[in-house]
Amino acid sequence: MKILVTGAAGFIGMHVCERLLARGDGVVGLDNLNDYYDVSLKEARLARLMPSPGFRFHTLDVADRPGMAALFEREKPQRVVHLAAQAGVRYSLKNPHAYVDSNLVGFVNILEGCRHAGVEHLAYASSSSVYGGNTRLPFSEHDNVDHPVSLYAATKKANELMAHTYSHLFGLPTTGLRFFTVYGPWGRPDMALFLFTKAILEGRPIEVFNHGRMQRDFTYIDDIVEGILRVLDRPPTADTAFDKNEPDPAASWAPYRVFNIGNHRPVELMTYIETLEKALGRNAEKVFLPLQDGDVPVTSADTSSLEHITGFSPGTAVEDGIARFVAWYGSYYGLQAC
Repeated sequence: MKILVTGAAGFIGMHVCERLLARGDGVVGLDNLNDYYDVSLKEARLARLMPSPGFRFHTLDVADRPGMAALFEREKPQRVVHLAAQAGVRYSLKNPHAYVDSNLVGFVNILEGCRHAGVEHLAYASSSSVYGGNTRLPFSEHDNVDHPVSLYAATKKANELMAHTYSHLFGLPTTGLRFFTVYGPWGRPDMALFLFTKAILEGRPIEVFNHGRMQRDFTYIDDIVEGILRVLDRPPTADTAFDKNEPDPAASWAPYRVFNIGNHRPVELMTYIETLEKALGRNAEKVFLPLQDGDVPVTSADTSSLEHITGFSPGTAVEDGIARFVAWYGSYYGLQAC
């Protein structure tokens, strides 16, 4: 099977490509290799994929309308895993136009490409951030998500709405994947675990927001990838029991679905930091700060729908996941301390 993976040089994208290649699929990778964070890390991820005879790579921006149309026409993928996006909640407060270009314009280019190429399933990255101001825990796909608290979250909610429209109008099977705080080897340098590790090893203080009173559903990368592949292999169908008088946000009369992919075991931020300190063998100097605009104090995933449909539920303990990240970090940067 030929599968297009956008954001192939990204954190999740590289791991997805590796798994697809390992099981024998042909992978067409796409990434614009932008400088939102260290390009050399993206190139190093890509270098792991390039030797595979089943992998082809295109340097292309999803916002490039003619370029994307030509790619779909040339490659004719059977399935698409769309992971390319402008990521980051906090950065969306500083550079909103980057989110419109990548997450909205880019996404409609993906939808149009899938429509005209007759793609049998589009699985795309949404985010736990769509739950915004919701306080009922754990977060469920059946809950309303109409109150985002960042532009990043709003673009991800918009992606779900756009996908539903194409599922309805053109019968394109689409599945949105709401990821919960992904971490692990080859992770993004703008994420907390990477930032904390770098600062601690360099003897600098770490910034702890909301004065440490935060919980996150930290989800290990291997669990995320397993969830993606299981969902990808199960294109959604119309829900014949859907009631338009009492609409369920998680279902539709169209071939459309959304899933949480999270560890469903929220961890206190201070516990997460203590686990990292033990893995590094060093204590962190902490600077406690207020909750940042666009952020939320708690995330927690209800993954019962994912487990019901795919038989899988993430479960990697943070102690194991952090240890693997620290080992990778030390190896990648050549640090004996790790």
